Amino acid sequence: MLWIALHLPLLSLESFAATRAIAPNAGDTGDAGDAGDASATNEPPLAIIDAHHIASVNAPARALGIRPGMQRATALALAPGITLGPANPARDAEALRAVAHAALAFTPMVAVQPGNEAVAAANRSPDTVLLEVHASLRYFGGRELLLQRLHAALAPLGHCLHTASSPTPLGAALLARVHRELHCDDLAATSQALNAAPVWLLGPGRAHWEALQGMGLRTLRDLRLLPRTGLARRFGEALLDELDRALGSRPDPRVALQLPPRFDTRLELFHRADTTEQLLHGAGVLLARLVAWLSAQHAFARCFTLVMVHEPRSRRDTATPAATTLDIALAEPSRDTAHLLVLLRERLANLPLPAPTLELRLHCDDIAQRAPPSGELFPTAHSEQEGLTRLIERLQARLGVEQVQRLVSVQDHRPERATRTQPADARTVLRPRPALPMPLPAPAPAHRTQAVRPVWLLAQPEPLVERATGPLLDGQLLQFVSGPERIETGWWDAGLAERDYFIAQKPCGSLVWVYRARRPTDAAGPGWFLQGRFG
Repeated sequence: MLWIALHLPLLSLESFAATRAIAPNAGDTGDAGDAGDASATNEPPLAIIDAHHIASVNAPARALGIRPGMQRATALALAPGITLGPANPARDAEALRAVAHAALAFTPMVAVQPGNEAVAAANRSPDTVLLEVHASLRYFGGRELLLQRLHAALAPLGHCLHTASSPTPLGAALLARVHRELHCDDLAATSQALNAAPVWLLGPGRAHWEALQGMGLRTLRDLRLLPRTGLARRFGEALLDELDRALGSRPDPRVALQLPPRFDTRLELFHRADTTEQLLHGAGVLLARLVAWLSAQHAFARCFTLVMVHEPRSRRDTATPAATTLDIALAEPSRDTAHLLVLLRERLANLPLPAPTLELRLHCDDIAQRAPPSGELFPTAHSEQEGLTRLIERLQARLGVEQVQRLVSVQDHRPERATRTQPADARTVLRPRPALPMPLPAPAPAHRTQAVRPVWLLAQPEPLVERATGPLLDGQLLQFVSGPERIETGWWDAGLAERDYFIAQKPCGSLVWVYRARRPTDAAGPGWFLQGRFG
C-alpha cells in the first residue's frame, strides 16, 4: 500500500479569504513550521480568530508581528487595520470536501484525516486528505507523474498544499504536517522520518503536551525510547495505539469517502456583494468545487443553478424576493471552469438584483457520463463544432435566446422562400446538416450535375440592364458559364415564379447568380435580375 497525504496548513485562512474576493498568501498556522513563502504582497493583513485567540495569519499580518496563539486585543493593538475572521468548521469542511472530490479522480480510496473522534479530542477541523494510490501508480506512470497531475487538478481550488507519502495512512498524515514534501517508500524510511516529528502531532500527545514537555519528551523518538507499560499507565492506550498505527505495527483501516449523487455547496460572503464582479469571485470558488465533483465521477454538467441569497434589511418591501435563482443550461455538457464562468458572467450582466447578496449557493444534479476530451494535436471537426457551440451559448447568454437566429431549410424552389430563421439551438450544431439553401428535391437527370446555388442571396432581386448580347452588371457584360435552371412554381399562392437561372461570370472572374423572368406575372416583373453572389 502507498498512501499520499494532502495537508492544507492554511485551510481556515483560505476558506475565509475566499469570502472576501481576495486570495490568501502563504503564512503560518501554528501546526506546521513551513507553511509557505512569506513574500510581501499588496494584500491586506488577515487572521482567523478562535476563542479570542489568533489561529492563523497571512504573510502581511505576520510581517506586522502577529503570531498564532496571540490574543485578539494584542493583535488589534499591533495592527488596527487587520481583518479578523471567525473560525468556521463548516466553511472549512466545504473547502476540504472539494479537495477530496478532486482526489477521487485519481483513486476510489480517499479518506479525510483526522476522523470525527480526533477532531473532538484535538478541537480542530479536519485539514488533511488521504489517498491510497498503489493501484493507480501504473496507470498514471508512477508517483512523480501522479503527483504532478494531482497538483494540477487541485490548483484551481487555490490551496497551499503539503504532500507526503508513506505505506501507512497516519504516517503520511503526520509527515505532511511537518514537511512541505516528503516521500517514504517503506516502513523503515517512515519510522526514521517520524522519529524527528514533534509528539504533539498525535492526538493524545497534544492533550498531554504540558506533561510530556515537562518530562523532556518532545519528539516521537523520545516517546519510543520509554517503556510502553509506563506510557500506557500514565497517558493511556490511545497514545501508543496512534503511534503504532503511524509506524505500521497495528492495522489502520480507513473508510472510503462516498461521492454525493447531487452537488450542493454554499459560500457565505464576508461583505455584501453589490456588483457582478463581486458575485463572480464567489461563484468562481463554487464552480471550481463543482468541477472537482464532476471530475471525481468523470462526468460533465448539463445545467447548474446559482442561488443568490439577499440581505434581509436591504429588501425594499415584502415583494422583494429573499433570493434570486439563475439557471444555466448548457447546450453541450461541460466541466470547463473558464467556459462556465464566461456563461455565468454574461447572464449576471443582464440580471438586475433586487438587493445585495450575502450568500451564494450552487446546485447541480443533471450530469452526463462521457469520455474525457482527447488531447488532439490538430483541430478536428468535433473540436471546431464544439467551438461553434460555445460561441452560440455565449451569444445567447449575452443577447438572449430569441436574438440569436439561424437559417433552416423550407421545401420551396423559390430561393427567397427556401429558408427561414428560427432561434438557434446550440445543442444541434454538432449534428450534420445539409448546406443552405436546400438543393432542388427532384433528382437531377443522369447526364446533368446537381444545381448549385449561392449562399449569399440579395434581400430583393436587383434589376439588370439588358443589351442584345445579354445582361449587364456594373456596366460590364456577363458571360454565362452554367444554366439554365428553370423554376416554375408558386401557382397556388400569390408568388408565381417562372424563371430561368444562370451562373454568370464578371470580367473580374467573380461569379453571380442571375435569372430571366419568363413572364410578367413574376413578382419582380419581366427582364434580367441579380439574385445572389458566390463567395
